[in-house]
Amino acid sequence: MLADYGYIGILLIVAILFAVSMPLIPLGLSFLGIVPRKSNPAKTSTYECGMETVGKTWVQFNFRYYLFAVLFVALDVLTVFLYPWAVNLKGLGVFGLIAVGVFFVILMVGYIYAWLKGALEWK
Repeated sequence: MLADYGYIGILLIVAILFAVSMPLIPLGLSFLGIVPRKSNPAKTSTYECGMETVGKTWVQFNFRYYLFAVLFVALDVLTVFLYPWAVNLKGLGVFGLIAVGVFFVILMVGYIYAWLKGALEWK
């Protein structure tokens, strides 16, 4: 019985050691002089695209991207839930058909609500 929990204890010890050692490693390396303490211009330069930005660097995205993403995730979840239902369609019978019908109704109510609120219109 106790041997079954031994692996959990080992995992707990490794997790605690990992969580404690990760902040301490850079601190110890900075005391040894391996990690530089001061930043240099090469470290703070732009490296993503190789070009300095012109104009404002803060760009605000349209919030409608978020609404489309949420609708995409909802339809993606629909696909994930429908796949096991479709695989076992014969075994579920009428109850499975009613359950997926209720699921579709709930999803369509949310979709129609988003449509009526104008979330699907790109202005």
